[in-house]
Amino acid sequence: MAGNTENLDAVKVDIQNVRRVFHGSSGDVVALDGVSLQMRENEFVCVVGPSGCGKTTLLNILSGLDKQDEGVVMVDGKEIRGPSAERGVVFQQYALFPWLTVRKNVEFGLKNKKLPKDEIKRISDHYINMVGLSDFASSFPKELSGGMKQRVAIARAYAMNPSLLLLDEPFGALDAQTRTQLQLDLITTWMSERKTCFFITHDVDEAVLLSRRVVVMSARPGRIKKIVDIDLPYPRTQEIRMSREFAELRNIIWAEVYNEYLAQKQ
Repeated sequence: MAGNTENLDAVKVDIQNVRRVFHGSSGDVVALDGVSLQMRENEFVCVVGPSGCGKTTLLNILSGLDKQDEGVVMVDGKEIRGPSAERGVVFQQYALFPWLTVRKNVEFGLKNKKLPKDEIKRISDHYINMVGLSDFASSFPKELSGGMKQRVAIARAYAMNPSLLLLDEPFGALDAQTRTQLQLDLITTWMSERKTCFFITHDVDEAVLLSRRVVVMSARPGRIKKIVDIDLPYPRTQEIRMSREFAELRNIIWAEVYNEYLAQKQ
């Protein structure tokens, strides 16, 4: 089934020798140093590493919210110059408009596209149903659980039809049961919607469950230490999560991350 969800021939994201330095009153902080990575069309890549290793900085550069000091970042062969609707972002904090209903939150970006009203409704209906919130379309964020709010954020991102989806620890604030269900839902959505996904997480299990490749970042300054191929079939299930192959991959990645954590403490 995985073969039906991906075209791994075309390069979607091309990150070349990226360096990012933050200048502060206490001195310069090198967040990223010589980071190079390619992602293929429809690929799902997770990035893990110790706190402060530059994961979010790299995502912000891909989104166009930040700019590298050196190097080149391209999507579909074009250098990133700023934010774009072609790159959807989902943050850990839901970033919903509290005064808008679920439907109005999902439709917000679509209205900026000046689409016809019936087309906006068709699109919002599709993605609200996709995340299982059809019965809550008229609800406000304050009436939703944390998991439901994040479903709205994901639906809003997908509704804009981005070719690249950037997710910054989107399930990090959720309880374990909700997190597990949203992970499985995200896999199902990714397989049907055929988006290229760049997903940041601190959770090694989550990274192995979701991705085709896991990128391990070193402690600051952030560099790519290791890339691990996740050769497990899709759809990923709880049975796969309990398998020996899954445990072996998790242990390999966890050892790399923990060694970087120890190096950071020295």
